[in-house]
Amino acid sequence: MTPNKIAVTGGIGSGKSAFCDIVRGFGFPVFSCDDINRELWASEPYLAGLATRFPDCLTGGAIDKTKLSKKIFSDEAARRALEEFSHPSILHRLLMHMDACGGPAFAEVPLLFEGGYENRFDAVIALCRAKEARIRAVEARDGLSRADVIARMEQQLDPAQLHEKRCIILQNDGDRETLVLNAKKALRALHLID
Repeated sequence: MTPNKIAVTGGIGSGKSAFCDIVRGFGFPVFSCDDINRELWASEPYLAGLATRFPDCLTGGAIDKTKLSKKIFSDEAARRALEEFSHPSILHRLLMHMDACGGPAFAEVPLLFEGGYENRFDAVIALCRAKEARIRAVEARDGLSRADVIARMEQQLDPAQLHEKRCIILQNDGDRETLVLNAKKALRALHLID
């Protein structure tokens, strides 16, 4: 049976966005939890909910993303509180978008296994990449320090645990051409291309 909702996951810097760009090139709709989160940040009720939960992260009466980010990566209870507030809204919008496609659609879901959301999807593709390559990629992409990248990595599922999960594991240690070949293999395994 051809899957309709396919999640793409993996740790920070593993190449989820690059993989999703390739999938988009095959004509499949692709959605992103990060994009939906950005949409929510434009919503007054959402911002009010954040302000109520994190009053110490306000600047001039508005939620300050930098303060909030520092807080959630240094305070486990704050991180859980943010996830409990934001993840249901993000997932709800994401699944609505995917359902509206009426056929196979992909979604970039960074914290899929951490949130226990894998059963909401028909299939999961998990990207893996060597730790140092991930760190370098995120430092270059986001301008974060090595310590900040590692702090984020420590909040995510250890890639070694992916073998215990129901997913297609895709190694991303090569160049874009290799990732395209691996993407084709994954799409064939899901019976989405010939």
